[in-house]
Amino acid sequence: MVETDDIDNQLMVDDLSSLFLGPSFARGAHGELHRGTYKDDSVAVKISRILDDYHNNLDSADKIQKQFDREFTFLSRLHHPNVLKFVAAYKQPPTFMIITEYVSGGSLRSYLNKIERNRELLPLIKVIAMALDIARGMGYIHSQGIVHRDLKPDNILISKDFHLKVADFGLACEESQCRRLTDIAGTYRWMAPEMVKGKKSNNRKIDVYSFGLILWELVAGTVPFEDMTPEQVAFAVVNKNLRPHVPERCHPTMRALIEQCWCSKPEKRLEFWQIVETLEHLEA
Repeated sequence: MVETDDIDNQLMVDDLSSLFLGPSFARGAHGELHRGTYKDDSVAVKISRILDDYHNNLDSADKIQKQFDREFTFLSRLHHPNVLKFVAAYKQPPTFMIITEYVSGGSLRSYLNKIERNRELLPLIKVIAMALDIARGMGYIHSQGIVHRDLKPDNILISKDFHLKVADFGLACEESQCRRLTDIAGTYRWMAPEMVKGKKSNNRKIDVYSFGLILWELVAGTVPFEDMTPEQVAFAVVNKNLRPHVPERCHPTMRALIEQCWCSKPEKRLEFWQIVETLEHLEA
């Protein structure tokens, strides 16, 4: 378990007088996102609350606490243009807040939904640029010894100048500690087969697998396994080694990259620095 007591206390604020909370723009299972201002800067505020009835459900309360601790611990020590910028945090149970920069372009999921509704296809040069942003951010995250464990379009944000930023570290772990975790983290549609199996092999290569699915969606213009339920996806990926069909029009180098990322054997998947090199070569 991550302990926030070990973090620089200057990042944990007790006084919220400098925070102005605006309207909510997104909701989740345990909280909501608000736009706001903090010390005159535009921010996003993620608020999680342990509700009264959660006191009778210790699992839910514990989950909220752990997700806050993980997000605070990891996000506060990451500093990279392709990672969401941490600003501050507030912890006064039953309320927990994570304050970050406000990223105005929304999520990659929302962007791709619009593209897919219009039956548009992204040009190769744009796919490469978007993939490079994600890969550079993830390469940095891995260099800090952190595994994201829930990399998917919902957890990637787009800035006003169309740069992508990796966000949401509520399920992240120190790579050296990941094997101790017993929970199945992530989302089946983007989850590596070894995660679905529940194997204690939660190393950084699970993020590479997820990246392969994201890269495929950027190329294919549709959600992976869109005609299947998440449970069906999990079964087929593990038991049938199923992967989405790569379109014939896909550039050969991009096709090879996708297939190397989602290889069933984690040790054969690329590292993110190798992915960046491949994409930069393709971009040139």
